[in-house]
Amino acid sequence: MKNILITGGAGFIGSHVVRLFVTKYPQYKIVNLDALTYAGNLENLKDIDHSANYFFEKINLLDPDKLNEVFKKYQITDVIHLAAESHVDRSIVSPLDFVYTNIIGTVNLLNTARHAWKDNYSQHLFYHISTDEVYGALGETGLFTESTPYHPNSPYSASKASSDHFVRAYAETYHMHTVVSNCSNNYGPFHFPEKLIPLFINNIINKKPLPVYGDGLYTRDWLFVKDHALAIDLIFHEGKPDETYNIGGFNEWRNIDLVKLLCKLMDEKLGREMGESEQLITYVKDRPGHDRRYAIDATKINKELGWKPTVTFEEGLSQTIDWYLSNTEWLNNITSGAYEKYYNLMYTNR
Repeated sequence: MKNILITGGAGFIGSHVVRLFVTKYPQYKIVNLDALTYAGNLENLKDIDHSANYFFEKINLLDPDKLNEVFKKYQITDVIHLAAESHVDRSIVSPLDFVYTNIIGTVNLLNTARHAWKDNYSQHLFYHISTDEVYGALGETGLFTESTPYHPNSPYSASKASSDHFVRAYAETYHMHTVVSNCSNNYGPFHFPEKLIPLFINNIINKKPLPVYGDGLYTRDWLFVKDHALAIDLIFHEGKPDETYNIGGFNEWRNIDLVKLLCKLMDEKLGREMGESEQLITYVKDRPGHDRRYAIDATKINKELGWKPTVTFEEGLSQTIDWYLSNTEWLNNITSGAYEKYYNLMYTNR
């Protein structure tokens, strides 16, 4: 019997992980802890909300007393830690928010787990989900591996790098069983529309400009969120304690090429004249500290655990577009109010 605390479970990646664990492991007790800030949305989980093995707690990681209460209430045996501020642009505007949530919040969670599990660390796992951005930027060649030195270039990636180091330090100092995974850019259903793909899907639907940073030649490795959830499941159950696993899609795309593919698929699905959406592309001033290229070498998780992506990028992108077109009410609710103010701040008059 496992009582697993999944932090950030109402967010994009977290909701997919919660859904997978609740449905695949009915014998487990799954506790979703989320502060429900701007990107946390319980509508993401309404299909499993009444499952007998699912529980929700609205708690901020900055409240250690509440964390302690949750551990005691549910007798938490393991943690899958996804809760984080994750948008680079927001970190440039408000870096302290990322320090509080990503660093102090993670340390609060580590301390709570350390005290709760001190009698037998070997029976428990603290699994920390991180990002490839901690490695910095790549040139035109090469891949990030698990041994790539850290070189974060934004307040966001610096905060995630720090949290990774704290997890490793707790494993070394207190002998807690931990594991860390660093993933590439995720995409898929339920993604808050501040990230590139859902932002552009929403803008194409509404015939709004598509703001492409700089020259559009920034390159990212894209990972379908459902494949990421499957990788997390494998690492949690079969990964080696105190190891790091890189999770990537083997799928590099330059931003401008991705946007043009997205425009093509959207025109087809919306019945618009081919090329209509591409005319919405607008180049805007680059953001500070913009890393040129990321690419993950996911050989280790492939060889050790047998994981690999289940869909091609074109298949995953098509599924993602179909989901947004079928869930316009969700999208409209998400993009109202505060989001509009933020969008105008980040992408207007650049």
